[in-house]
Amino acid sequence: MTNPRNARAATTAAIASVVALAAAALAGCSSASGPSSAPTAAGSPTSSASAGHSGRPGPPASTPASAPDSAHPTEFNPPGDIPDDAVFVDHVAPGSAVHFTVPEGWARTTTHGVTTYTDKYNSISIEVRPAKRPPTVASARRVDVPEIRRSVASFQGGPITEVTRQHGSAVHLAYLMDSAPNPVTGKVVRDAVERFEFWHAGEEAILTLAGPQGADNVDPWQIVSDSVQWR
Repeated sequence: MTNPRNARAATTAAIASVVALAAAALAGCSSASGPSSAPTAAGSPTSSASAGHSGRPGPPASTPASAPDSAHPTEFNPPGDIPDDAVFVDHVAPGSAVHFTVPEGWARTTTHGVTTYTDKYNSISIEVRPAKRPPTVASARRVDVPEIRRSVASFQGGPITEVTRQHGSAVHLAYLMDSAPNPVTGKVVRDAVERFEFWHAGEEAILTLAGPQGADNVDPWQIVSDSVQWR
């Protein structure tokens, strides 16, 4: 006759063996699937393959922290500022005796009698045309302002005054406008414009200086407007 105590011991041993076998099987499965369960960054080959297999996109790629800006060189100029060491070169308006200076190296174009020099965000334009009488503040307000308003985007008028420059007096108009969109980026810059209207012996020379609003171009614009003369 079987001893009950011995029977219970045998049963317990059998159960322990089954549990051990089950644990060993689970450990084997986990070891076999270990490499595929490791997390991978989205966009890596492993992540892409996993996403394609499951039909669901993998986790979004983490965005790397942007590197801090490097220190600007001492002579760094904000966009629109003309360098202090710019060299100004004498030019003559086409078909006239009007001389004026422009920073060296600026690109030049002529369209419909207006010659324009450009560099980055800045421009200098000159137009010489017949005029029986010299311009005045009143004529600029009555005739020129409406004409400018029709020809530029988002015109915002400023003061109109008579000023004295090195080679004579001029009517000075200040205003704001939107630049033409950049052909590559489509970006539009808000420009501050200074227009000088000079007159001599039946000719009017219109000098237009434009650059981004807030740029520190006071000194360069003074040099250019002081240089206008007939000779």
